[in-house]
Amino acid sequence: MATMEQNLTELTPAGPMLTVSDLAANRLLAMMQEKQLDGYALRVFVQGGGCSGLQYGMIFDDETREGDNEFNTAGLRVLVDRVSANYLAGASIDYFDDMMNSGFKIENPNAVSSCGCGHSFRTDEQEGGGASGSAGGCGGGACSQ
Repeated sequence: MATMEQNLTELTPAGPMLTVSDLAANRLLAMMQEKQLDGYALRVFVQGGGCSGLQYGMIFDDETREGDNEFNTAGLRVLVDRVSANYLAGASIDYFDDMMNSGFKIENPNAVSSCGCGHSFRTDEQEGGGASGSAGGCGGGACSQ
C-alpha cells in the first residue's frame, strides 16, 4: 500500500500530516464529479461522539475557513481544520471495495483504541477517563453513518 499512497504536499514538522491512497482519491474525485461539485474539497475532521469518544467525519466543502490546512493529492483538494489536525497527524485514508462492503477507512496512529466499525476512536489523552463513551463495541447503532 505504501507505493499507492501519495503524501500531501504540506508537511507537519514530524512528516506528512495525512495521506490519501490513490484508490481513495480517485473514488472521492469520481463522487465529486457525479454530484457536480466543481470547486469543492474533501474536508476531513474529528468531532466528539461515537462509541469510543471521538469520531471521524468527511464531507465535501466549498468553503475554506481560517486556520484550515489545505493539501492536494492526486488532483484532490483536502481541508483539515486546526483542531482536527492534532488528531489526524500521520493518519491515512484508504478505500476498500469487496464482496461484502465498500467504504473509506482511516488508519490513525494517534488512536490507542477504536470502535469495531472503525468510525470512532480514543486517544492517549482520553485513556485517563477524560472522554465520554464506552470502549466497547458498536452497540445501538452509534457508529452507523
